[in-house]
Amino acid sequence: MGKRHVGNVLDRFERAGFSIIAAKLTRLTPAILRDHYAHVADKPFYPEIERFMGSAPVIVMALQGDGIVQKVRDLLGPTDSRKAPKGTIRGDYGTDMMTNVVHASDSDENAKSEIARFFTPAEVLA
Repeated sequence: MGKRHVGNVLDRFERAGFSIIAAKLTRLTPAILRDHYAHVADKPFYPEIERFMGSAPVIVMALQGDGIVQKVRDLLGPTDSRKAPKGTIRGDYGTDMMTNVVHASDSDENAKSEIARFFTPAEVLA
């Protein structure tokens, strides 16, 4: 958001053939972040995640398409933007491990859980 890459990121998703089935601008509260990152909330680096993720509005969205989870992860590149190749979203717009531009679910199961965390059923238009 801060570097104004939202349109570029959305364009990449659309050019890849994905359908946006839910999207909204929001702020992530500490409670939502603790739930979302429960798997690392006890780690020493977690407070930095919460500070960064809560520091500015974010756009949350759900995408739809065949093989969507793996295809999105391939389009994003590795979590650490410094290791992401040019041509991936993180390689082109990220700066480091924390400022990696976009989060993506790592499984269909987690995607369903994350969509339910951020959207009501009425907000998902699939």
